[in-house]
Amino acid sequence: MHWLVPMLVLMIGSFMAVLDSSIVNTAIPTMQKDLGASSDDIEWVSTGYTLALGVIVPISNWLGDRIGATMAHRLSMIGFALTSALCGLAWNLDSMIAFRVLQAIPGGILPVMTLTILYKIVPREKIGSAMGIYGLGVIVAPAIGPTLGGYIVEYLDWRLIFYINVPIGLLGAVAAYFLLPRMPRGETHPFDGWGFLTIGYGLFALLLATSKGQKWGWDSYPTLILIISGLLSLALFAVIENEVEYPLINLRVLANWPFVNSLLIISVLSIGLFAVSFYLPQFLQNGQAQTPLNAGLLMLPQALAMAVLMPVAGKIYDLFGPRWPALIGLAFAAYGTYLLSGINVDMTRQDVIVWTIVRAVGNGLAMMPIMTAGLNSLPSELTGFGSAINNIAQRVSSSIGLAGMGALVSTQSAQLSADQGALVQRSSSIPQIEQLVQQGGAALAGYYQEVQLHVLAAAYSEVFLTAAVLTAACIALAVTLRKPAAVPATATPAPVATPAPVARLAPVTRPAPVVTTARELAATSRILPLTEYAPEHDERHSDFRVDARV
Repeated sequence: MHWLVPMLVLMIGSFMAVLDSSIVNTAIPTMQKDLGASSDDIEWVSTGYTLALGVIVPISNWLGDRIGATMAHRLSMIGFALTSALCGLAWNLDSMIAFRVLQAIPGGILPVMTLTILYKIVPREKIGSAMGIYGLGVIVAPAIGPTLGGYIVEYLDWRLIFYINVPIGLLGAVAAYFLLPRMPRGETHPFDGWGFLTIGYGLFALLLATSKGQKWGWDSYPTLILIISGLLSLALFAVIENEVEYPLINLRVLANWPFVNSLLIISVLSIGLFAVSFYLPQFLQNGQAQTPLNAGLLMLPQALAMAVLMPVAGKIYDLFGPRWPALIGLAFAAYGTYLLSGINVDMTRQDVIVWTIVRAVGNGLAMMPIMTAGLNSLPSELTGFGSAINNIAQRVSSSIGLAGMGALVSTQSAQLSADQGALVQRSSSIPQIEQLVQQGGAALAGYYQEVQLHVLAAAYSEVFLTAAVLTAACIALAVTLRKPAAVPATATPAPVATPAPVARLAPVTRPAPVVTTARELAATSRILPLTEYAPEHDERHSDFRVDARV
């Protein structure tokens, strides 16, 4: 397993980049106070990072070909460390947003380069085990983020969230220099400028619309303009990529159904993963008055469960293929998410731990076999494009999924609040309600707060129930998963065998004998065999030659 040590080095970069996305969300309230920002403006710390990621990921594969995959990975590690230091030094909100946008440039390149290098250094028969290790970074990092972020915010300084990336990134770059194999540059092509502009704007517009749609209104002109123009830009991108000689992203990968199938399932699982990591800690803090650290500690067991199961799932893939771990994992994930739909004000810590562990068992079994099956179905020359599209799909689906879940929470909360208000008015003659009215506004405020917590729990319950149904629906897609029997490759005509060229050397020469008589002339005339010629035979000569020198 000569690839194991390089694989661990690659995991450092992917873990660091993904962890940063989830850990920053925990520190947002504290950053808001220290930077003197409003609740609307502070959201751009996360939104700006997400938008920049959507723009930079599509060019990662081209950059890897231009300067070499290992060089791109190493420079991204150094760049992420330096831009993280700038984020820690931010002196106001504007500088923080600018530095976060800069941080997203290496943060978007790292995951794509990790997958590209992984598929070049790991034998295909061991790819499942390698992807299991890779999954420790991309799946466990979002789960462990709330715990680590809660501890840093509660006991240390929130700026340490960024400073901690500096030594990790620099040490990772040094380790990559010595331990990752040198990969030459790929075949360089002209940069697809129009393709970059169209996909960059399309993803930017869609991500911005989904991030701000709930606040601006989903039927508002800015939101609708962004959505429509973004979709049109992506459609134009598809047209351009099918016409240019050297596309930015080869859309042939989308003609491969096993890959598209894996994208659909991974997108649904990503929505559920980010929905749980976003809404559950919120409810634990707002609904049950848990501190950020305690809320994070309750989320830690699920991270440990996934950390244990990821390598196991990779080994299962190598032995049996993706179908069974995917089917069993999706069933567990759907059931665990369904259990979370029982969220309420009175739930115990044991409830939270058991529900999230059941769900984590499913994610740990299913995620990497499904992703591996999709990427493994692509020809080797398309793996880089596949990894880029895979990262884009995860980013876009999680953003759109959270926006959709947020709209569902708002709609359900408004409806349930109206229902509760009407119920209180109809029940105003109940002695308990009359007593609260007589006690004054403070008593009614407490009652209203209690009602709102139950309303919030009911709205979050709808979110988790929706995620459970979507996850269960993916079981039907997982039935078609299979392990590729052989490594696909682009069909090329078999080379025609041609005889090796024969070297041409001068014929052997001998000193001409002195001939004085006809008898001597006859004696010196003989046929020279081919062995007295050099091995390189010239077709212009016959197979033998008479040497009759006078």
